[in-house]
Amino acid sequence: MMTSVYSKDYFNKGKNASEDSKLRFESYQLIWQQMKSETERLQEELNKNLFDSLIEFLQTSHSGLRKNSNDWSCQIKLREIPTAALVLGVNVTDHDLTLRSLTEVLQNNVTPYVVSLQAKDCPDMKHFLQKLVSQLMDCKVDVHSKEKESDRVTQKNVHYSMDCLSAWYMSVTQKADPTMLRKRRTSSWQGQAPPVVLILKDMESFATKVLQDFIIISSQHLHEFPLILIFGIATSPVVIHRLLPHAVSSLLCIELFQSLSCKDHLTTVLDKLLLTTQFPFKLSEKVLQTLTNIFLYHDFSIQNFIKGLQLSLLEHFYSQPLSVLCCNLPEAKRRIRFLSANQCENIRRLPSFRRYVEKQSSEKQVALLTSDKSLKEETQSLLENLHVYHAKYFLVLRCLHHFTSSLPKYPLGRQIRELYCMCLEKNIWDSEEYASVLQLLRLLAKDELMVMLQNCLKVFQSSSAKELGNTAKKIEEFLAQFQSLDETKEEAEASQSQSRGLQKTDLYHLQKSLLEMKELRSTSKKQTRFEVLREQVVSFVDSLAREYLLPPDTQPLHEALYFSSALALRQHLNAAPRVALHTALNNPYHYLKNEALKSEEGCIPNVAPDICIAYKLHLECSRLINLVDWSEAFATVVTAAEKMDANSVTSEERNEIIHARFIRAVSELELLGFIKPTKQKTDHVARLTWGGC
Repeated sequence: MMTSVYSKDYFNKGKNASEDSKLRFESYQLIWQQMKSETERLQEELNKNLFDSLIEFLQTSHSGLRKNSNDWSCQIKLREIPTAALVLGVNVTDHDLTLRSLTEVLQNNVTPYVVSLQAKDCPDMKHFLQKLVSQLMDCKVDVHSKEKESDRVTQKNVHYSMDCLSAWYMSVTQKADPTMLRKRRTSSWQGQAPPVVLILKDMESFATKVLQDFIIISSQHLHEFPLILIFGIATSPVVIHRLLPHAVSSLLCIELFQSLSCKDHLTTVLDKLLLTTQFPFKLSEKVLQTLTNIFLYHDFSIQNFIKGLQLSLLEHFYSQPLSVLCCNLPEAKRRIRFLSANQCENIRRLPSFRRYVEKQSSEKQVALLTSDKSLKEETQSLLENLHVYHAKYFLVLRCLHHFTSSLPKYPLGRQIRELYCMCLEKNIWDSEEYASVLQLLRLLAKDELMVMLQNCLKVFQSSSAKELGNTAKKIEEFLAQFQSLDETKEEAEASQSQSRGLQKTDLYHLQKSLLEMKELRSTSKKQTRFEVLREQVVSFVDSLAREYLLPPDTQPLHEALYFSSALALRQHLNAAPRVALHTALNNPYHYLKNEALKSEEGCIPNVAPDICIAYKLHLECSRLINLVDWSEAFATVVTAAEKMDANSVTSEERNEIIHARFIRAVSELELLGFIKPTKQKTDHVARLTWGGC
């Protein structure tokens, strides 16, 4: 509760604070909660197939472990530990969220005994078993509270070994209430004790000897301690065979599971959050490019991308006073009626609105610039047009993507986000890539064109927007005309005419007749019905793009919905630690906002933090710094505004305190890498940085 109050206060005290700062903050919270809920729902939906496959594997494996058979192959199988190799990809920062969701799903559907271990907590076998036992005993087991308390007491004095772990498991599963256990079990192992699932989050980081020893020991206790392993892998399944020799890997019954690709996940997130009219907030081309570049060239993290999107949303509502209109259309129209005079002036100062006013008649210009009532009425109309523009824009964008995503060399990109960035930046039809797309479309076969048209028809039919109803009817007409084509008959007639023209003759007359026929076809070639229809389809797609894919900056009032400050976003997301460190030490007021720290250029305030004083003094030194001179200069700055008696005891104690403060400041600068000890001169240190930053 305190956090939200502080955030709200900070939001209201910003440099762009206005009378509706509270409303903007509430709008930001509402939109972000809706986006967050959508991303969580999307995450569950994307992981559903993977989790269902894992659950089926665990159920099948556990039922196989409990089978009693004298068959030799079954006996060999019983010594193999069921292992799921879960390839999660290189986006390591997203793994924790995925595995946390997996743990929750397994506990609800498979077994209460689910343990997750990390390599940093298991440097050796002792710590490995200790973590395993402690987490197992903390699992939510359906036993009586007294038994839980006794387990916790004995946990402190337990000897960590697989024998003790097996004995504990047998005692706990026998004590458990059968009716409660039955609720957690599925029909695949009714009447059996639930298995123990061990998740190794970062399998590549585990010590090889620890993994080998644990697998060998566990395989010998598998009949009394039903263990199932899940390896979280970031790179490739080959790492299993690289870490484990054949004698150990042969004790594992491995099945491979692949999570959704990071790029596909990003495309889905963009489709649900940005390429939709559900959320009014949008990103400009530079901002979207910045976020995707960080994703593609830095970490492949969906969670970090969503955090960047949240930061963009927050920065938009914080820095743009007219972001109060960034909400659903009925609410925006209601808010327009209550706009203040200052907000009306903010609208008149928008570059897009000024361009719009310049195109109007002189009478309307005067009304828009002088009358707040006329301005509000026009703003409602323009905002409604902007929402209609988005509805048409995204439909046509998806339609164009269906036509271009399968073309050779992908002139407009393979992913829809690439096409979207191009359309945000400029008129897409003015680019060379668009011209090459039209040329390639004119070479497509009938079957390919029909598939593209059918996909576009699904896009328009799935939308509730009625503005493009005629477009869907036009596509249906094209499909009907393609189906009615009888190309085989035309080709047969053409081949018969060619066969009649090629009569049996000598080589000279044959070459002469072929040249004449070639000249005749080049001068008076008649297009087939299919070629005419294909040209109509290409022209139709071209007209849709030119009419509906205008860049957003051509629309009046787009600034209210679009965040375009890519520079502010880069300052927050693209870390520059050296520059930030120099700024903090050279000008502490920049971060602390304490009026007492304000100083003129080149001056050192004595109230600044000790490390700041020592840092600014060291900037004035050469390569080698004399510690005695540095200490005296530090003491001079610190005591500059104080009047002290040099012969008093208090003064001597103060000098000792100042000397200790200096030693601490120098140690901190050494830790940060600005200086280092040197043996070239006594009582000197070497400076390591130059140029101020």
